[in-house]
Amino acid sequence: MPKGTNQKLKLYRLAQIMLENTDDEHYITMPEIMEELGKYEVTADRKTIYADLRDLSVLGIEVEGEPIGNRYHYRVVNRPFELPELKLLVDSIQSSKFITEKKTNTLIKKLEKLVSKYDAQRLQRQVYVSGRIKTMNESIYYTVDAIHNAISENKKIKFQYFQWNVKKEMELRHGGAWYHISPWGLSWDDENYYMIGYDAEAQLIKHYRVDKMLHIRMSDESREGKEHFKKLDMADYAKKSFGMFRGKETSVKMLVNNSLAGVIIDRFGKDVMMIPEDADHFRVNVDVHVSKQFLGWVFSLGEAVKIIGPDEVVEQMRGEARRLMEQYGE
Repeated sequence: MPKGTNQKLKLYRLAQIMLENTDDEHYITMPEIMEELGKYEVTADRKTIYADLRDLSVLGIEVEGEPIGNRYHYRVVNRPFELPELKLLVDSIQSSKFITEKKTNTLIKKLEKLVSKYDAQRLQRQVYVSGRIKTMNESIYYTVDAIHNAISENKKIKFQYFQWNVKKEMELRHGGAWYHISPWGLSWDDENYYMIGYDAEAQLIKHYRVDKMLHIRMSDESREGKEHFKKLDMADYAKKSFGMFRGKETSVKMLVNNSLAGVIIDRFGKDVMMIPEDADHFRVNVDVHVSKQFLGWVFSLGEAVKIIGPDEVVEQMRGEARRLMEQYGE
């Protein structure tokens, strides 16, 4: 019997048909497979298609056949991603402020190709991107890639940094001066993506919003600051910095109502020591970068949290309280 037409494309098209049309709940029969192949002008007899279905395993596509009635039904099993995993990725992409709406939709479309057309519809129901607060910096992908490349090659990077002005225009900071920084890592905090690096000129560890970095390029100079980052725990650094605003690192003692135990654990982790004070309160010591953002976080928790030490931080909180009274008092 003739081999059929377009044999070079047969295995590719067969893989495409199986991946798009089958999943845990949807099967396809041999006549349907032959009909789908025909749409691509690929013809073959049943015997060769049976062999091709087995050969798909070489491509990492495992096909299972199950007798139902007087016919076999075929489907793909053990995909690289399960639907709940892809839904989790979709949710993460949607909630990422640093990814533009356009890039968000493009990424989700690519994820849909990893499942059948039926499961792709379930992912589409998850898409509620329009209207969300998203960055407008379309170069974010390339900025992140450039940072990773510089870290891999142990090189500094140069970039310009912008802020938004009252006219909603990008305004380069420091008159458009170039920042020359040694990148050491990326951190996610408060829905934003930050590059953490070493500023040799200031001899400080600093962080920068990735979506506000422009015209990034790799430098010929090797990175500096290795000795500082050897003793820096990136996760611990982010935990201590509220909204990634720096301040003097201090061990702060707080008196907390028992009802906020979950809030403290969510912020500082389960290893935090919570020492009972009385029937309704506990004391906690946490290492934080004391900034207005930290003090604002404490303010937001109301009377259920009180800073009780050290004195300098208590005085800073009193100063903020006085400032607020002056700003909003009659």
